[in-house]
Amino acid sequence: MKSALLSTLALVSLAAVAFAQEKALGHQDTPLIPGTKWHVHDGERPQPPIVTPGQPPILEAGTDKPPTPATPPSDAIVLFDGKDLFEWRDAKGGDAKWKIEDGHMEVVPGSGDIFTKDEFGPDVQLHVEFATPPPVGDGQGRGNSGIFLYGRYEIQVLDNYDNPTYPDGQATAIYGYMPPQVNACRPHGEWQTYDIIFEGPRFKEGKLEKPAVVTILHNGVVTQNHTALIGETPHKQVGTYHEHPLKGPIKLQDHHNPMRFRNIWIRDLRMPTPEDIGDGPQIGK
Repeated sequence: MKSALLSTLALVSLAAVAFAQEKALGHQDTPLIPGTKWHVHDGERPQPPIVTPGQPPILEAGTDKPPTPATPPSDAIVLFDGKDLFEWRDAKGGDAKWKIEDGHMEVVPGSGDIFTKDEFGPDVQLHVEFATPPPVGDGQGRGNSGIFLYGRYEIQVLDNYDNPTYPDGQATAIYGYMPPQVNACRPHGEWQTYDIIFEGPRFKEGKLEKPAVVTILHNGVVTQNHTALIGETPHKQVGTYHEHPLKGPIKLQDHHNPMRFRNIWIRDLRMPTPEDIGDGPQIGK
């Protein structure tokens, strides 16, 4: 009787261990990822935080109304929701002088660039929606604006639908340096999207340690793919770097065209640390 009881208890114990192993997250008996403290499929590695994605644009059936803009993800900082310019200022710190109309902001030509009151960085995801006005002029004179990270690195905004110009000044160009891989522009008046993943530069003791890097999707199409910047983006000059803090404002440019913007939001990004990366890929091994 005692022997049968011990056998039963042993089976129950083995079953409990097996159940616990089945329910445990990941594995601790796999090799270590080189240069890290983590096993392959390590269940003790920190879980990614949960972010609720935004909702897609909503089109009201049976109406001529344009679709409502998509909503931002749950961890985004909303910079413009169509209601006011509270998050924005002019170059001198005063009120932004662009106008609000039908859920968008519109450049008042000659009123000046606008800047976010808060500063962001070093690594961010920035979402911007814009629409260009009816075509007047050509080249750089048609539907021109710009999105400046840190207030100094320009991603060109331009109406390039059937409107050629110099390639490093086209829509989603890193202005004055790198043309987009493709032209993904929609016709004037249609809402367009920029999704910008920007890794800010790093400086050490006054010298550049790591250049800025940007990836851009224009209307869902990749137009810049992990492109390293050679510096700031001046007009008719070669850009160079000047040391600045890890955070800076976002600037939208008044280029004397009545551009429209809506649904602007930004997220801080956490880049992998040396602890995450370890020894990295070993070429030839």
